[in-house]
Amino acid sequence: MTKLNFSFDKTVTAKTNWSELSISGTALAIADYAKRFCGLTVVIASSANEVDAYVSSISFFTLGDSLPIYRLPDWETLPYDIFSPHQDIISERLATLSQLCSVSHGILVISVQTMMHRLIPTGFVASRTFLHRVGDICERAKFLNQLEYVGYQRADTVFNCGEYAARGSIIDVFPMGARTPFRIDLVDDEIESLRLFDVDSQRTIKKINDVSILPAKEFPMDRDSINHFLNRWCVMFPKSPSDTPIYRDIANGVAPQGIEYFLKLFFENMSTIFDYLPPKTNILSLTGVETASEKFWENITSRYDDFKIDNHRPLIPPDEVFISVCELLQRVRALRRVFLKGTSESNSHENPNFRIHNLPNISVDKTTKVSFLALNTLLNEIDNDSLKVLFCADSTGRREILIDLLHQSGITPKVCEDWKKFMVSSCKYAITICELERGFFWADKNLCVIAEGELFGKQVMQRRRRSKISKAPEHIFKSLAELQPGTPVVHIEHGIGKYFGLKTLPIDNSSQEFLELSYAEDAKLYVPVTSLHLISRFGASNHENVMLSRLGSDKWEKAKEKAAKQIRDTAVELLDIYSRRASKTGYACKDDVDDYNKFCREFPFEETADQNEAIQAVRQDLLSSQPMDRLICGDVGFGKTEVAMRAAFTVVNSGKQAIILVPTTLLAHQHTENFRDRFSNWPIRVESLSRFKTQAEQRLISLALESGSVDILITTHKLLHQDFQFSRLGLLVIDEEHRFGVRQKEKIKSLRSRVDILTLTATPIPRTLNMSMNRLRDLSIIATPPAKRLSVKTFVRKDDSRVVKEAILREIMRGGQIYFLHNDVKSIERTAHNLSELVPEAFVKIAHGQMRERDLERVMSEFYHKRFNVLVCTTIIETGIDVPSANTIIINRADKFGLAQLHQLRGRVGRSHHQAYAYLMIPVGKIMNANASKRLEAISMSDYLGSGFTLATNDLEIRGAGELLGDEQSGHITNIGFTLYHEMLDSAVKAIRRGKEPSSIEVLKEVVEVNLNLPALIPDSYLPDVNIRLTLYKRIANCQTNQDLHDLQVEMIDRFGLLPESAKMLFRMAELRQIGEHLGITKIEAGPSSGRLCFGKKTSVNPMKIIELVQNNPTKFRLRSNDQLSFSLPMEDADMRISQIRTIMDHLMIETN
Repeated sequence: MTKLNFSFDKTVTAKTNWSELSISGTALAIADYAKRFCGLTVVIASSANEVDAYVSSISFFTLGDSLPIYRLPDWETLPYDIFSPHQDIISERLATLSQLCSVSHGILVISVQTMMHRLIPTGFVASRTFLHRVGDICERAKFLNQLEYVGYQRADTVFNCGEYAARGSIIDVFPMGARTPFRIDLVDDEIESLRLFDVDSQRTIKKINDVSILPAKEFPMDRDSINHFLNRWCVMFPKSPSDTPIYRDIANGVAPQGIEYFLKLFFENMSTIFDYLPPKTNILSLTGVETASEKFWENITSRYDDFKIDNHRPLIPPDEVFISVCELLQRVRALRRVFLKGTSESNSHENPNFRIHNLPNISVDKTTKVSFLALNTLLNEIDNDSLKVLFCADSTGRREILIDLLHQSGITPKVCEDWKKFMVSSCKYAITICELERGFFWADKNLCVIAEGELFGKQVMQRRRRSKISKAPEHIFKSLAELQPGTPVVHIEHGIGKYFGLKTLPIDNSSQEFLELSYAEDAKLYVPVTSLHLISRFGASNHENVMLSRLGSDKWEKAKEKAAKQIRDTAVELLDIYSRRASKTGYACKDDVDDYNKFCREFPFEETADQNEAIQAVRQDLLSSQPMDRLICGDVGFGKTEVAMRAAFTVVNSGKQAIILVPTTLLAHQHTENFRDRFSNWPIRVESLSRFKTQAEQRLISLALESGSVDILITTHKLLHQDFQFSRLGLLVIDEEHRFGVRQKEKIKSLRSRVDILTLTATPIPRTLNMSMNRLRDLSIIATPPAKRLSVKTFVRKDDSRVVKEAILREIMRGGQIYFLHNDVKSIERTAHNLSELVPEAFVKIAHGQMRERDLERVMSEFYHKRFNVLVCTTIIETGIDVPSANTIIINRADKFGLAQLHQLRGRVGRSHHQAYAYLMIPVGKIMNANASKRLEAISMSDYLGSGFTLATNDLEIRGAGELLGDEQSGHITNIGFTLYHEMLDSAVKAIRRGKEPSSIEVLKEVVEVNLNLPALIPDSYLPDVNIRLTLYKRIANCQTNQDLHDLQVEMIDRFGLLPESAKMLFRMAELRQIGEHLGITKIEAGPSSGRLCFGKKTSVNPMKIIELVQNNPTKFRLRSNDQLSFSLPMEDADMRISQIRTIMDHLMIETN
């Protein structure tokens, strides 16, 4: 190896060259330089991908220093694109632009493509930014006009940046550039308080003293600006301007998609990034910037030439929207510059200013006895008394493995938290956690940094999560918030009708709000919102074909009776299955709180609310002697694996073994890496079995399983085909059960009765979902997306090469990667070749299940490490492949896939904060069958995060919902609706468990009807949004305890302001309903002078208490029949009415069991 001897020129002139820099070395050089330079250091990267890499690396080298790092993100669109950037991107851009002019010290990382976009004028953001403090005078109307003026959109509930919601004196705003929205509380036009609140729970986080509100868009949309735009449009495009959609949209106050490429028409003069830079600025150009700028300009002009002929969307010439390469270079040359350029070893005599050098090949050679031979050779070459070496591991687990391997070579590194602490330490060898791609040798500091990737070529990914309010499965099925006029619903007593909104009606001198339901023959039924618990969704995908019930007919009762009889038999059959399992006593894991809490603390991210609930439910199952059979349903990438890891820890820590059963070899490989990382601090052995293992390796693992030295085994279906012996098996985790075949499921079923079972799935198959919903398997739902993760935009398109090319180019331009799914191995190579010709900029490779194991592993590793950008593949990527930079998937012949498969495949993208796209391509000229059309419609409509559970219920409808017990049950579900069917079956199961025979009446839960002839509603003036009101009515009806009601009141006051009297009455009536349910009362009625209580067949009230009331007060109380107690008491106002009823019920409750 050549000695690395270079001199270092410490003089920094107006033009400085740094040579011999690796990627990581470049980041260190930038960090070191920026710390010493008192001004803004601008780093120009050749791509958006490079921006991300440098921001990450520079952050590592500057951690703990007061050196702010700014990023001006790219729009992530193609030149003259018809898409607009996501609001989060605009938010970050506006935040950066608002700070740049006043920056005195820091680093700005920007791609050359972003630099070439002309920007909004420098004064635009500042002129439309508002500062508000507690105690300031703030007129409500003026403030709302202010928000509208700077582009904020009014919403019913604030979820995204750029939105606001106004409810009386309370106004919620999510400012651009902010991570958290705030709530302003006005009292007589004075700001009484400012509070940050959680976007998911809508609850207050903490109080603040002031807040700054940036504009919501990179262009103005007030009336004067709109007129200015229209006038300039007419000048630039005089031919029939009103025929162009963009002109019409802007005239109507609507910002169309792709408007960003027409910003020039909003302003007299545009700015460039150079106009935003402070006087004291240095420019650092990375390698390849000039070439990248030339390619980008070619792309701009090419797309302009392709699309300028469209008269419906005329384009502004490139030099008025972008900076030309010539202008860019002129502006750069006018500033103080440092050029970063790599040179070869032979050119080292050029005396580079910063002596950082790439390392030679030091990869581990597993075929030799001394696997670290290359590393040892390097260290011997550069070793001296002052040498320091830092090893960088990708994660905690990889760090521990690397420490063990280095020990074998006589190297004992000290664990170091970060770069700064390493630099001041005296240790010769240290190890830290940092995902550097390559290491380097820093000659001036006599320091060597070695990245794990240079030794092993593998990395481990982790994703941060955020919390979100949880959803119970029954609430998802019965959610009324999504009801639209015409949606079928089921009233327990009156049958199937259609919902047509909320209506306020006068009843006995008071106003009440009702659901308006339409039945057969145009009959209307008005259901009070206090009886919302009687209503559920019907659950049909085709609303038009639903047979409505006829009011007054006995047909609905007969349908319920018939369903109830069949449900009774169904419940007995299901319970037989359940009882066989329940009769077996399982193993209760030990509750080692200290170890478990320590393991939990090692999880480097915050658990989401849903995830935490699932974790607690699983742990309670494991600590019980009752065998566990729980299904965890969570969308792709929502944190199910951590639930499984904690379950495995609990079992293994109790002396048992755990199996993680996965459907594919690639998923087994990834799980093994993740599990080893997670359990690295514990004496727990994790092994894997798959076709990547040799026969000899498999035999050794089999012996280790039998002896008990393997604690956690991650395996594919190979386990199901061989007779492996376990020493003490306690837990079976099944990942994506629907991917296993019939025979494999039978093998799983045989294991099911012997051990605890935990099933993980993103989209449960209907049979699994039915079993879970019927409580035969416990169900936990994780509906919380990762932090900053966006939903996948899904398009169904006819096969068109232009669409494919546009989709691939859009992703490549922002530094991302693409899956092109072609599920035909015979023609996959031809397809890859065609793609390469269609998009020359793409680097295409192939992956499918018929490849040799090592070849497949190599291709997937290269794709993960971004060595190429388009992977043409089969459904082998359906489960487990986690590539955050892959954010576009194109699925060829999407009509041939099932709904669960489409959802899984779409989940391969969108695993980062970038906007992801899924293109479902269908053939031209071929007629799809009805089910395929429904599947594509369902997947395209459910493009929100956490939609896996909803898609599974949709799949139930598409398949006829009878898969659990055949066609006969399917008919009953069709007759009474899925939700009510589920409730009746659940009720029957519970009755039989108690040893009672369910009747058609007992199947239906008795409900408490409360009518006090008092206004009880959420007024439109308090909360205008109908769907939110409907949701709150349902939540009030579902409250089971006083604490539930109290918490909901606090939330409503926090979100919407003080409750009006009619809303308070809703809660007071709900309290009476809760007491009534406890006593077995079915109806509570009262007016100014009289009222009555009706008792159900299973009332818990002692009859002697009723007789005692009547005998002691015969003028006030009377027993009308065996089930009715009437009373005559003064109850003129609301307080007296509530008080009198509470007194009577309290008396009846005494000594009640």
